[in-house]
Amino acid sequence: MNLDIEKHFSIEQFEAGQIDPELFSHAAHVYVAWLYINRFGADAALPRYDAALRRLTERLGVPEKYNATITGFLLTLIAERIDISETWPVFCKKNVDLIVDCRSLLASCYSEARLNSPEARQQFVQPDNLAV
Repeated sequence: MNLDIEKHFSIEQFEAGQIDPELFSHAAHVYVAWLYINRFGADAALPRYDAALRRLTERLGVPEKYNATITGFLLTLIAERIDISETWPVFCKKNVDLIVDCRSLLASCYSEARLNSPEARQQFVQPDNLAV
């Protein structure tokens, strides 16, 4: 887990689309979402992050990588677990599953068919496999 991620990403870069796609790992996605929630609060963070991510995938020519359900699911989990007094490294250590094993978290709540459906890609859909 790359904790130096703080040196490479900011909300301003993300919103301006100035993100190197080679460096924008899943951990970087989580970090930027963590930044948004810390700065704007959970309710305001989701629509703002979502809009910026949609723009970024369009700008990079990979709109098919965007999934509204995955975005909403992960931001909701981050918001539930965040303690704004914690640093990013502390958050990472407490929430390794969000960073390292995200697919298992998604699979515990969503079937592959539902998660990869056109509807789930465009708007948040409710889980269909609530194993948690």
